[in-house]
This record gives sequence, structure tokens and C-alpha cells, in this order.
Amino acid sequence: MANTTFTGPVRSQNGFQSISINSTSGAVTVNSSFGTDVVLGTQSLSGAGAVDVTNAFTSLTTSGVAQALTLANGSVGEVKIIVHTVDGGSALLTPTTKIGFSTVTFTAVGDSVTLIYTAAGWAILASRGVTIA
Repeated sequence: MANTTFTGPVRSQNGFQSISINSTSGAVTVNSSFGTDVVLGTQSLSGAGAVDVTNAFTSLTTSGVAQALTLANGSVGEVKIIVHTVDGGSALLTPTTKIGFSTVTFTAVGDSVTLIYTAAGWAILASRGVTIA
């Protein structure tokens, strides 16, 4: 697939989409939409596991106590938002590389953290209700 570089303004009447295509099935996934409203790609994570770095937003459903969440290193400037949306217990997030903290604990619906990846690792931009250690 070719890359295109524009030197002037780019306009679209119906917005833009960032997509990925499954190489096996050919299925198209919309990662982000840009129009009158910006819609971030969403990961729905249920239980323990990896918080992805391909979507800007993760909707977290817990189903047990102290479920382990991991977050791999991102790309410099990448923003990650994680919100606890369904409460069935608690979750403990441990990013691979982080600045000024070790873990983030989610215990209730509405708990959230917004992170940005820097050359030195994940840094917390904002939080609500979580415990930062």
C-alpha cells in the first residue's frame, strides 16, 4: 500500500477513518474516526489481561479480586485512557515502563486513569478514584 503526503489542507465532507485490514479474513476494523466528533478506538477488556496499545480507550470489566492488568510500552506521544465500566472486583495495572509510580488499582465503576507514553515510559496525566502506588 502506498503512502501519500499532502502539503496543503486536506478536506473531507464525511470525515476520515483510520482502519486496519485482517490479512487472513480481509475484515476491516475502524480504529479511529475523525469527523465532527472524534471517536477513539476502543478495547473492551473483561478480567485480567493485557491493556492494548492499539486503541486509545479501554473499557474495563472486572470479574474477580486483584485481577492483573499489563500495559506494554507505547509510542512517544501515545495517550491511553482506561475506565472501569463494570464492577465485579478490582484490577491492578502494572505498565512495563512507567515514570513516578508502580501500579494503578481500579476498585469501582468510574475509576479512570489517563496516561501518556514518553521516551522514559508511561506518565499519568489524570486520574479519578484509582489508587496510585
